[in-house]
Amino acid sequence: QVQLAESGGGLVQAGGSLRLSCTNSGGTFSITAIKWYRQAPGKQRELVAGIRTGGSTNYDDSVKGRFTISRDNAKNTVYLQMNSLTPEDTAVYYCYAEGYSGLAYRYYWGQGTQVTVSS
Repeated sequence: QVQLAESGGGLVQAGGSLRLSCTNSGGTFSITAIKWYRQAPGKQRELVAGIRTGGSTNYDDSVKGRFTISRDNAKNTVYLQMNSLTPEDTAVYYCYAEGYSGLAYRYYWGQGTQVTVSS
């Protein structure tokens, strides 16, 4: 059973930085992409950034130039480096992994980590 565990959230002042981690443990499957989503109170969950198996990345326009997604395959971990944080970045951040177990498409969510940016 794949388990995604996020860490690194917390409280930071505007302009500060945080690095989130998403570690995959408990099982294996052929991951095609790992993504970070976030959900602010009263808002829909939105895609923040993603990284595919080949290394290509994508970002929401609101975080381009401030956030960087990367991975360490040896540690089964994907990171989200967040710089120049603003109060608008306050949300619960979720890790999401998708891929295949044999021919079956699978996806998994982490439990989320809270990021709070104070003004």
